[in-house]
Amino acid sequence: MKYLDKWRKPKRKISPNRRHLLVATMEGFPAVIIFQLLGGPFLTGYLLYLGATSTEIGLVLAITTVVNIIQILMAVIMQKFSNRKLMLIIFGSMHRLIWPAVGLIPFLFPKDLWVAMYIVFYTVAHLGNAAGAVVWTSLISDAVPAPVRGRYFGIRNTILGAVSSLALFVGGQVLDRFPGGQGFQYLFIICGICAVLNVIAYCLYPNPPFVPSMETNPVGMMGKPLKDRAFLRAVLFLAVWLFVQGLTVPLFSYVMLKLMHVNYETVSLITVVHTLVMMGSYYVWGTLNARYSAQTLLLWSLPIIAAACLLWGTLVVLPSLVVLYAVHIVLGIGLGGFNQMVFAFTIGDTPKSERPMYIATYSALTGFAAFLGPIVGGKVYALITETPAWVQVYGMSTLVGIILLVLGVLVGRLVLGQKAIKDSGPQAISG
Repeated sequence: MKYLDKWRKPKRKISPNRRHLLVATMEGFPAVIIFQLLGGPFLTGYLLYLGATSTEIGLVLAITTVVNIIQILMAVIMQKFSNRKLMLIIFGSMHRLIWPAVGLIPFLFPKDLWVAMYIVFYTVAHLGNAAGAVVWTSLISDAVPAPVRGRYFGIRNTILGAVSSLALFVGGQVLDRFPGGQGFQYLFIICGICAVLNVIAYCLYPNPPFVPSMETNPVGMMGKPLKDRAFLRAVLFLAVWLFVQGLTVPLFSYVMLKLMHVNYETVSLITVVHTLVMMGSYYVWGTLNARYSAQTLLLWSLPIIAAACLLWGTLVVLPSLVVLYAVHIVLGIGLGGFNQMVFAFTIGDTPKSERPMYIATYSALTGFAAFLGPIVGGKVYALITETPAWVQVYGMSTLVGIILLVLGVLVGRLVLGQKAIKDSGPQAISG
């Protein structure tokens, strides 16, 4: 009977904190599927299907960063409308629903307007995403208890990385089995379903009390991060880094699909490997963070990203597939460290009440630089179309790799080595 009583004993209820962590993790599932099936190589492929040039592709790739400027306005608005959950539902849903709607463009508009309308839909969607991102980061920072924050986001990133890899693999298989518009239609149907699930998940998010800024004047609020010399110096360096990186790294898919004529299945498999490596590196970089500071690890990640660009030059002596896999494996390791540590380094020691404006300022400054990078890069690729094939395929990336190596090894140590981090913020794949 004792065993029966033990069996009948009601299970312990899940605590509110655990429920919040579970909701934030589950919300990420449909989010990363949307990002993977509509972004990366599939975004480039769909734009090529619509008839976009390299310059137009560079412009689209840059939009996601320049719209981050709106985060400064959102950080001010949050002081007046402190219901962060409602703002997340509004702006997050705006992104999740409008971006998949680009799949309707071929059915609604004449062919000569396809690319232009994609840019319009894409811009509006990512304005919503940028506005929602600062709200999400502020909300999730308060919803996740500080003692478990690092471990939780490491686990969340790993789980969502696995989902991302599966989505990439499935997407590549779909496009190879159903070439042309039919394959993209299937991807957009999947993303439409995920968009609805994502909106439902937003409604389940917690809504912890918001701590307003100490500054009541918006100008004074915006001036807080700008007066922090160490913060500003680090952000300006990272802005330069992201500009140079953006000249070629976002266009790797363009080089593979358009210049090297690699098929969708192979590109998706390469991207799957890249994502898996990045997923695994989150755990490694997180473990190293227990022994080394965030700024030290951030400095280590910079030469690794530069090495990924330099590896394109080995196409001279190695088979193309070997090089492409090597490039994306090394890039996954480097970006895993960069993404994991850059948040903690730049704003990890900011006061809770000022955190939204620090987040917004970092996103706006680095976002504008990252916006210019792909645009300039796309223009350069357009200008060198008459040059020898090697210049277009690996010459550009190798040159960018040399510049990044100099920036990371020499300039980075002078700038990033001067700031210590007191506390770490959320280091996550945002939902």
